[in-house]
Parts: sequence; structure tokens; C-alpha cells
Amino acid sequence: MTKMGTAMPPEDAAARRAVAPVICYPNETLPDVPLTLYHSARAEADKVDEVLVQPRDAACFTVPAGQFFRISSVEGPQVGDLNLWHANDLSERFYSGKTRALHGTHLTTGERMWTSFPHMRAMATIVADTLGWYGVDEFGGSVHDVIGTRCDPYTGNLLSEVQYHHCCHSNLTRALADHLGVSLAEAEPHVHDVLNVFMCTGFTRDTGQYFMKASPVRPGDYLEFFAEIDLLGALSACPGGDCSSEHTSNTAACHPLLVEVFAPKAGALEGWQSPTKNGYDQSHGR
Repeated sequence: MTKMGTAMPPEDAAARRAVAPVICYPNETLPDVPLTLYHSARAEADKVDEVLVQPRDAACFTVPAGQFFRISSVEGPQVGDLNLWHANDLSERFYSGKTRALHGTHLTTGERMWTSFPHMRAMATIVADTLGWYGVDEFGGSVHDVIGTRCDPYTGNLLSEVQYHHCCHSNLTRALADHLGVSLAEAEPHVHDVLNVFMCTGFTRDTGQYFMKASPVRPGDYLEFFAEIDLLGALSACPGGDCSSEHTSNTAACHPLLVEVFAPKAGALEGWQSPTKNGYDQSHGR
């Protein structure tokens, strides 16, 4: 937020600032989240897969609709950048901006990740968050944000003329290319803004700049999701480790992240249906 060229405040400046805010997207009418059903199904679910994401690297995983996946800290404080797509249609992917508009800057239990237009449906629901206790700290920081993008080589080159290829963007691109068996150039356009798992972030009160601070995550902490649709995921273990000082680093202490997939028992989700694509009819605007 620049201060250059700031005009003198008008006489009614205080009154203008005092205008009460209005929530842009009241979310009381969003589809109900059946957490009781999800928790019951999860209690008896069997582990069917796991992927260990190495430090400064990324890996892909798949989760069929109706199953669960958990992202865990296993060795030390570490944040991760998560991308999600529809497993059979990469054009339907996580829409961080609309998720932020619907739920706020940081996500926790009972909130959902939503897909891009023209699909606009729930793709994953957070069912457990061991960092839910953190809340919002005195700096305005919280965990699991949908305000940051992902560390990337382009911004690094722009700001510092640094050529670094273990940024989360690069890691996610390589993981997706390897999973799909395509070139980096073909995979890169599918990589998108992320859910910053375990990352502690906010905006400074004076300049409005995006900040990060040491993540409160510790080994044993996890964030767990229910897959509302068939998912392809990619997770990068950020080269900044716990992001206490920087997010593009070959020297920060980094640790692996574990992704586990769990399948409920037959009949455990009786009555549940995968959400359909948004019903908006484009013909009405013609």
C-alpha cells in the first residue's frame, strides 16, 4: 500500500472511515457440511495409500470421491503448498480467490475448497485441523491461508535476479509433469494458486503487505480433508521450511510432509452424494 502522493483528508474523513462494512458473500446459505457423517465414516476408514513428500520437492496423489486424505507434519515444522484438480478434468481446479471470498483468508474445520468456473462446486472439505486452536494472533496472523500464491522463480528473478528451481511453483510443475507423463511446458499452465497448508500468514496493519511468520506446526499435527469429487492433488514441501525467515532457500531447515489416503467402510456414507456442477445457465445472458 503506497503512501506516496497521499491527499489531505477531507473534513468528513472520520465519518467516511466509520461506515460499517458489509460482508460481500454471506455464506449462511451454502450447502450444509455433514461433519457428523464424515467423522463417523472416518472413524472406521482404512488406510489405502500414502505418499511421502520430500523436502524442497513435490509429489502427486489421487483420492477418489468419498475418501479422506490427511497431510501431516512428521519430522519437524514444515509448510506445504497444495494444488487440487478434478482427477479426470484438469480444467476444474481449486479456486483460491472464490474460496477466500466465501470463507475468509484462512481455512479450518468445516470449510471447503471450491472449484473454478464454470464448475463452482465443493471439491474438498476440511474435517480435522490440529492447529484450529491457533485462531488469529496479535499480528493478524493465522494458519492455512488462501491469500498467498506460491513461491515461484519468476518473482524471485524479478525482485532479486535469482534463478531458483525448487520454489513451490517449480516443484508442483515437475510433480504434475511426471505424474501425467507430459513436458514441463505442458504441465505448468495447470499449476495454480494454492492452499498454504500449515503456513502462518496475514497482512501488516500499516502497509497492508502479505507477511509470514514461523509456523506453529509440529510433528503430529495434521490437516485432514474429505474428497467431495475425484481428486488429483500435488503437494510441495516449501523450501522455506517453517517460513520463519524466507520461503526460497537452500539453507532453511526443511522436512518431509506425509499424505495419507483413507477409504471408509462400505455403507458408511449412506445418503451422501458427490456435488454436481454449478447450475448456472449461461443462456440467460444472451
